[in-house]
Amino acid sequence: MNKILLIIQREYFSRVKKKSFIWMTILVPTLFIGMYALAGYLIAKGDEMGEIQNVLVIDENGSFKASLKNTPVIKFSYSDKSYTEERKAYFESENYDYILRIPSSLKEVQILGEKKPSAMLAGTIEGQINELLKNKKLRDAGIDPKILADAEKGIDIEAKQITANGDKDAGTSAASILGLVTALLVYMSLFIYGTQVMRGVIEEKTSRIIEVVISSVKPFQLMLGKIIGVGLVGLTQFALWIVISAVLTGGITTMMAGDKMKEIAKTEQVSAAKAYNTNPEVAAMQEEAPEDTLSKISKQFESVSIPLIVFSFLFYFLFGYFLYSAVFAAVGSAVDNETETQQFMLPITLPLVFTLILSMSYIINSPDSPLAVWLSIIPFTSPIAMMIRIPFGVPAWQLILSMVLMVGGFLFTTWVAARIYRVGILMYGKKASYKELAKWFFYKE
Repeated sequence: MNKILLIIQREYFSRVKKKSFIWMTILVPTLFIGMYALAGYLIAKGDEMGEIQNVLVIDENGSFKASLKNTPVIKFSYSDKSYTEERKAYFESENYDYILRIPSSLKEVQILGEKKPSAMLAGTIEGQINELLKNKKLRDAGIDPKILADAEKGIDIEAKQITANGDKDAGTSAASILGLVTALLVYMSLFIYGTQVMRGVIEEKTSRIIEVVISSVKPFQLMLGKIIGVGLVGLTQFALWIVISAVLTGGITTMMAGDKMKEIAKTEQVSAAKAYNTNPEVAAMQEEAPEDTLSKISKQFESVSIPLIVFSFLFYFLFGYFLYSAVFAAVGSAVDNETETQQFMLPITLPLVFTLILSMSYIINSPDSPLAVWLSIIPFTSPIAMMIRIPFGVPAWQLILSMVLMVGGFLFTTWVAARIYRVGILMYGKKASYKELAKWFFYKE
């Protein structure tokens, strides 16, 4: 046992002290959160930051003059001249970027310009023209467009979950987001840290350091110590990522909340001023402000059991990693360089890739289907499938069975991998095959 602890200590501290570990621990959450914050800011400020496109409208039909509405990035102006005249003056004028030609027959409406118009520009103009045409046809038929617009308004269905203590928000969106994020994290971690184990074994084997180490410890002790050591490195990195992400997210949320409170206060001041300038009854008649998106998301996450998700994530990350890293270690012991590992990688990674693809298209939409249940119980697929299902609610017996089989699968896989590892780690110059691995497995001690 002391020897295994020494190997774990060596594997852990040799990796944690590396500059690459420190930089990756700091940069990964910082870059991801910074990227999403920047993307959100650019999307929110997109209209303000966009270049204004000036469009000259030549309405030969006569139904659209002064009807098209300006947007923050599109400004319309109108001309009484013919298209031929304006086309000639186009290259001499710098007052507009595009010409919108609406023929009298309304066939082949064209937007023309020296530069290619963007899909957003063409789509916005097309939508406005179609809406105006629809309203005109409704009025000609004696139908009030406002009545039709009210009839087309849909309803928002609020998903609720019935419990003994009353109804609560089902948190469907939050469950989907948490399921996908945790499943992707488990998927990536199994590859990242499993590959680290495989590369570490290959490096020690090719440098012949392994021959010295094996003289002091058993191959199984070496493999187990390496797997646990790298696994603890992964847990440390994940814990630090969570802390750094929480700090950064908290800071950004506080800033956003401050801006939101200022906006709400300004709105309340305007409403109060309007109420004061008219009569006291106006304030009571004002509509309740719609709930903002941030509050809706927060309420959805409150309906999900975060402690259960965190515990399940740590469990499936740890034992999923143990299971797959044992296989990776066996592969690393069977080859002399990383290039030779390609023939063994597909069978190892196929269950994970298959489950991840199904998770995004099928399991997330049918978390209680028989296929989803079986995939969440089988050890080689349960780390991903179960993380997708847990936020939606999983029966206790299924979760317990999955965890028991996960531990059993890890022990069995480690035993099989150790029998291959003990022989392969001292094999040099011989290209391994599946047949050769089977022989190594049945070799006697």
